[in-house]
Amino acid sequence: MEKQIVFTKGAPEPVGPYSQAVKAQGLLFVSGQLPINPVTGEIVGDSFESQVKTVLDNLRAVLEAGGSRLERVCKVTIYLTDMKKFGEMNTIYDTYFHDSRPARACVEVSGLPRGVSVEMEAVALCD
Repeated sequence: MEKQIVFTKGAPEPVGPYSQAVKAQGLLFVSGQLPINPVTGEIVGDSFESQVKTVLDNLRAVLEAGGSRLERVCKVTIYLTDMKKFGEMNTIYDTYFHDSRPARACVEVSGLPRGVSVEMEAVALCD
């Protein structure tokens, strides 16, 4: 099986030379999703909560375009610019993943593209 590039207008276009996701060998590798409105290309929301929800909505859109869904995610990596926001992020994250909790890492970084506060990438099983 060759790798297949996944693209959807339901998530923001990449901000660099990469794909939204790549499908290979029954896995879907989703690039880091940012809190960007896929229609306008603008950063969403004034609040951290709205940024986290937008990131997770964008992640879900790419997963679905690649033949997967949140319940099939095996691993998530989260990048935060402020680890003090970890608890708030966790509360929102739990409303998306419920009982299907994937393996996860969360790291604090000094900065993210376009000055956002959060980015998430994932690996999922796919059709």
